[in-house]
Parts: sequence; structure tokens; C-alpha cells
Amino acid sequence: MLDRLLIEEILLAALSKGGDFSEIFIEDRTNTSIEMIKGKVENALSGRDFGIGIRVFSGLNSVYVYTSRTDRAGLLDLAKTASAAVGEMKKSEGIEHVMGGAVITHPIRLDPSKITASEKVALLRRGYESAKAYSEQVTQITGHYLDYTQRVLIANSEGLMAEDTRTRTRYTVSTVAEAEGQMQSGSANRGASRGFELYDDVSVEALGREAARIAVVMLEAKPAPSGKFPVVLDNKFGGVIFHEACGHSLEATSVAKGLSEFSGKLGTQIASSIVSAVDDGTVPGAWGSEAYDDEGTPARRNVLIENGILKGYMIDRLNARRMKMDITGSARRQSYHVAPTSRMTNTYILNGTSRFEDMIGSIEHGLYAKTLGGGSVNPTTGEFNFAVKEGYLIENGKIKDPVKGATLIGTGAEILKKIEMIGDNFDSAEGMCGSISGSIPVGLGQPALKVADITVGGRKEA
Repeated sequence: MLDRLLIEEILLAALSKGGDFSEIFIEDRTNTSIEMIKGKVENALSGRDFGIGIRVFSGLNSVYVYTSRTDRAGLLDLAKTASAAVGEMKKSEGIEHVMGGAVITHPIRLDPSKITASEKVALLRRGYESAKAYSEQVTQITGHYLDYTQRVLIANSEGLMAEDTRTRTRYTVSTVAEAEGQMQSGSANRGASRGFELYDDVSVEALGREAARIAVVMLEAKPAPSGKFPVVLDNKFGGVIFHEACGHSLEATSVAKGLSEFSGKLGTQIASSIVSAVDDGTVPGAWGSEAYDDEGTPARRNVLIENGILKGYMIDRLNARRMKMDITGSARRQSYHVAPTSRMTNTYILNGTSRFEDMIGSIEHGLYAKTLGGGSVNPTTGEFNFAVKEGYLIENGKIKDPVKGATLIGTGAEILKKIEMIGDNFDSAEGMCGSISGSIPVGLGQPALKVADITVGGRKEA
């Protein structure tokens, strides 16, 4: 992507006027995005983005610059600019060696760039036809196909050089159903760090039916009641509540500055003793996996919580300096346009031993949150609120009527300690996560779990 000698020259130039550490991030990305609305292709985009980011540290100070230029003079000038901006400090005497190389830990079988546009459109049409056939009440269907391949090279003044090729594909179906003036939506998606072979295992017809089913079922939903109830959070995308309400509070981005509710709590009990959770960037083919993070550190499995005890944080290089702790392979960014910081990869609550039926059976009056939608969280306080996209009342140990308008309200610390049962039915899902280093692909997941009580905000019929 760049000559190794030029890379070393850039790293040295980045330390020539100040700084104690320099890093270069080179990205070459190609992508395809196709959107189908009402059975017609409305948007089809493909392109390539290439750029270079240079970062310099001086103690706990950091400067980041980026460019799409590749000429030697321009890159050296940019590196010197970053060096001057970070301030005077001990200068490097040189870079002794360059280590590492390309390691492919998530190989693909069918390169999406070799698949024709017509084949990708045909895939969208299959999902569309399946959703359309589900019910006459389904009036709007949107399908979205995405694939991209991101090649990165990261090198730094400590002698590290690492390369990674990341190919991801994703398919989404969204629907709207209408009846008697009411409208409800549904969606389903799958994504992976895999090539087009993903669709050998994933049925787009099943995704279309699931998106349609949710919308149609919710047409019959009654307004959700308000109050404090036991709640069963389903597996798979139910994991978004841990990702948002707790995961962000375990990232060094907030922990290092004392802005997290979990700052300074390593080794203490922060959750029910049956809770264990990990962030694992090594899961083969998972949506958030990668061989290296965006600082060139090998991805790894980080234990966050073990039997309720806080065991670790997710830590990038700069925050490792602030916290005087080891880096954890958790530095991520959307692209070369932004500097990396600590982020999640695939964040999971691990399997328990309870059966889903026993969780439901143990509740006299409560809520079954099958699918969660959008929400918000404050990492400093852990306060969250999440919309329940598909929910049902639980009455006398049985799943009853669907309900709409339910919102789960609480704090991450509170919900962790109130988990009473964890299922044996782990499953994972995929999403996009936004933070100060941009929007990145993340995996999330959990088995079904029962929370003793959560504040549920309902709403009345309009």
C-alpha cells in the first residue's frame, strides 16, 4: 500500500519536531450498496476510498491528521506538521525494525466484488417477494444489500507493522404493515465478516418473512402498561441492552477520565453472580471480528465480567497511558478520517443454565421483550431507555397479547444486579455502533435472561 522505507521515513518525520510515539494508518476500501424499494432498485452505489492517517503522542497529548495524498513530499510535510502540533518532548533516535505482516483469520470463499450486480439485485428481490407474500397487510418493503472490503496497514515507531483485510456483507429487510388506519413496522437483518457465501447459510426469504411477521403482529398490539415489572429479554438482539447500557461504560474512552459508573471498580462485584460477559474480536466470521484492531494490536477475547466480578475494561493505546494498564486490542475507527479509540467488537453475555420456558413460567405479571429497538444511554451514569420493538405481556406464566409503545428505563449497574435467570439459548446479532471514532460494525448477543424488575414506560392510544 506504501513502500516500507517510506513508511519508516514518515514515522520518523512525525517525531522530528516533538513527540514520543508515532503511528500511520493506511486504508483502501471498496464497497457496494444497493437499495430496493417496492420491488424496484432505487439506489445502487459502489466506490473506493483511500487515505492515510498519522498520529503522534507526547505523553498524554495526541494529534491526528489525515490525507488522501500519497506523494512522499506531501506525506512528510503532514507528518512534520503533526509533530510540531503535539509539542516538544523526547525525540526518537530511530526505528530499529519493522515486524508483523498479513494474517488472514477470517478467510472468505466468495469475494463479493466478483459477484455481479444482477446477482445481488436478485438476492434483494427474493427477500422482497417473501415479505410481500406473507400478508396483504404488508404495504411497504425496503431491502438493503451491503458489502465492503477494507484493507488496512498500521505501523508505528515502536517497530510494529500489521496488515488486515476485512470483508463484510449484510442484508436488511424493513417492512410496514397497515390496517384500519394503523401502521406498524418490522425489520430483520444478518451480517458477517464473510463473503457472498454468507447466503449459502442465511435465507433471505426467512428474513423477509420475519420482517413482515413483526409488522403484522404489532398491528394487533395493545398499548403497553406502565410500571415496574419482571422482564424477560430475549436472546440475540436482546444483547443490545448490555452493549449500550453497560458495554460503553466499560470502554476506556469513558473509564480513563473517570466518567464511567464503573471507573475504579476492577475486582468488585458489579453484577449478579450468574453474569459473565466478554468482548471477543476473534470469533470466526462474526460481524465485529478482525485480525488486528486499528492500532495493529492482535484481536483477542477480553473477559469483562466473570461471575458478577468486574475483570477488565476495553483499552486503546492512548488510554492505556492514562490508566497505566495494558492495551486490549480494542482500538477501532470508522475510517482513516478519524483517530481510533476504545470500542467494542463482539460483546456477549455468556450462556447460563435456565430454560426459557422456566423464565416465562416464573412470572405472574410482566413483560417479554422479544426485540429491542432504538434507545439512548449516558455512559457516565449508566442511565438508559430502550424502545421495545416487539413485546408481549406475560400473565400467569404464559406469553399473552402483544403490546406496543413499551420503553425500558433504568441504569446499567441496576439491571446487572437484578438478573435472576440466564438461559441456555445463546444467539448473536449484528448492529452498527456510533461513538467519537465513528460508526463501526459490532456484534452483540446473549441468551434469554430474566430481570427481577425494570421500569416500563407505556403509552396510551392516540
